[in-house]
Amino acid sequence: MKECIFCQIGKHKIPAKIRYEDKEIIAFDDINPKAKIHILVVPKKHVASLNESDIELIKKLFAAIKTIVKKTNIADSGFKIVINTGKDGGQIIPHLHLHILGEEKVKHTP
Repeated sequence: MKECIFCQIGKHKIPAKIRYEDKEIIAFDDINPKAKIHILVVPKKHVASLNESDIELIKKLFAAIKTIVKKTNIADSGFKIVINTGKDGGQIIPHLHLHILGEEKVKHTP
C-alpha cells in the first residue's frame, strides 16, 4: 500500500505548516480550513481510524491538543475538536486525525 498523505507529512516528505511535533504526533494546518484556526492532529504511525486506535494513543493526541490550544491562544476562548470516523462519518483521509477548530483572539496591550 502506498503511504497516505498524513504518513508522508509525518515523515516530512510533504511540506506542511507544522504547529506541534513530538516523536509520535504531528499537528499542522488544514489546507482547506473551516475556521480561522484549523489544525489537524495526527499520529505519525498509520492508524486508519478511531476504531483502530487505543486509549494510550488517544491520551497522547489529547495531551498534544492541550499544548496546541494554549500555544495558539484559543484555550480560554474556546474551540472544537472533531473526529470523523469511516466514509459515512465524513472521514476523507483513511488515517486517524483530530481537527482543532477555533478563532484567533488578538491580545490587546495598553
